[in-house]
Amino acid sequence: MNKVDQNPALAFLVALAAIGALSAMDAVMKGLSRDIGAFATMCWRSVLATGVMAVPYIATRKSGPTLRALRLHLLRGLLMVPMSFLFFWGLARVPMAQAIALTFIAPLLALFLAAIFLGEKVGPRTVGGSLLAFFGVTVIVYGQGKADLGPEALKGSIAILGSAVCYAFNIVVMRSQAQQARPIEIAFFQFLFTGIGFWALGLAVGLPTYPSGQLWVLLVATMLAIAGMLLLAWAYARAGAAYLSSSEYSGFIYAAVLGWLVFGEPVSPYTVAGAALIIGGCAIASRTVAKGEPSVEIAV
Repeated sequence: MNKVDQNPALAFLVALAAIGALSAMDAVMKGLSRDIGAFATMCWRSVLATGVMAVPYIATRKSGPTLRALRLHLLRGLLMVPMSFLFFWGLARVPMAQAIALTFIAPLLALFLAAIFLGEKVGPRTVGGSLLAFFGVTVIVYGQGKADLGPEALKGSIAILGSAVCYAFNIVVMRSQAQQARPIEIAFFQFLFTGIGFWALGLAVGLPTYPSGQLWVLLVATMLAIAGMLLLAWAYARAGAAYLSSSEYSGFIYAAVLGWLVFGEPVSPYTVAGAALIIGGCAIASRTVAKGEPSVEIAV
């Protein structure tokens, strides 16, 4: 058990910094996914990330992971394969702000998952918040049609919604994982198991070519991903998942700024309105969470 003092306020600030690092990584990965494809990008980034994280993990570990921690590492690594591929495949086809706005349904879905796995009651606020968030998604998709972004953008949005479902499971697992292992161990095994998953798929669908001209860009994406992951692991060890999940909403601001600066993507009023509705729905639903130190545990 990874026992640390709880510090929700500091953990929330660290989570905001983590989202900033991951948003910058999203911008780099969006460019890579356009250039060499989402699958090749994820395969080669996993190789670099596993190699980078192996050094501090081996140097600092006092013993191997517990059986429970290893099971959680494996579960989250498997979740990351469809989650990351669907997200970056979709991100290459839709504006960053719109993509991030659609992922905001994940914290809401996490509340339903907590109800399923923990037996917590799903009250009328959760149902009402879900309907409001669903309306927000509808507004974003409608705005996408008005902007005439084409069928690829619609496919990208569907892929991102699929990724959000996987991320909802990830939120629940993250809290339990952070209580069982140190951040460096979490990062190493996540990249290791995710990489094994992607390269195993590569044996079936075709191995990616060596990206000789993109290695430095991949390394930048890797280091940003590692920084964001370590910061999130640190934060989730010191505060509950229900409390920290709201930090995800800062990603919309990061994505809007980076999308405009890097890719020249304007932010549609429909995207802003839809994001506001989704965030509002999540805020309404989250009021069903008991006060005090929130905790989300999952039995695996």
